Amino acid sequence: MKITVINGTEWKGITYRLKEMFLEPFKDKAEITEFYLPRDCPGFCAGCKTCFFGAQDKCKDANYVQPIEKAMLEADLLVFTSPVYVYHASGAMKAMLDHFGYRWMPHRPAKEMFGKRALILTQCLGGGASSTIKDIKDSLSWWGISYIKALSFKLMSDIKWENIPEKKRAKITAAVEKKAKKFLNIDYGKKSRTNLITKGKFYVVRMLQTGLGKKNPEYTDFNYWKANGWLDKVRPWKG
Repeated sequence: MKITVINGTEWKGITYRLKEMFLEPFKDKAEITEFYLPRDCPGFCAGCKTCFFGAQDKCKDANYVQPIEKAMLEADLLVFTSPVYVYHASGAMKAMLDHFGYRWMPHRPAKEMFGKRALILTQCLGGGASSTIKDIKDSLSWWGISYIKALSFKLMSDIKWENIPEKKRAKITAAVEKKAKKFLNIDYGKKSRTNLITKGKFYVVRMLQTGLGKKNPEYTDFNYWKANGWLDKVRPWKG
């Protein structure tokens, strides 16, 4: 089993502790690859659209982005972590996700993403957890992932773990361990079921690509969908 973890910050605080707690039961059962942002993907998307035109290897940050993509495509489980920053995911997480705009379903989604499983882990002092989760989930769902779970905590206290009341720490620990146990019991030899929402997005985009292809047969995304057989009877969640 392979797990790829995208850490939205290099800071080893409470979010880091929660992530380590979740991964603990996997450490002797899985190959875990981790990326820390912004260290492992420091550049902002320049909006040059090179990736959208089919030359993602020519991106100015390709030497950072492509290893992350390779690890995600090979993984059975994706884990994304980010503390809440001003009611949203960290800027470093957003910057990394921007680099994968070309992998959204209206463009060139990777067939490997359909059937994957993902966990989003976040914590905050008070509010902002739901919007932080949405920042990350938007990309995951449009990549084709249906099985996306989230784990969030409102600390309502000090930002240091040891200063959180013992009763609350015990409750948080139990919730993380419960979630880890659930993910540990999954049979990763089988793909996750692709839900109706994801399939609906696929079929809407399929109609869009068919129309774009009629107007411009050389259109990059159209040819990608055609090459994968998705404009015919092949579906990325099958086989």
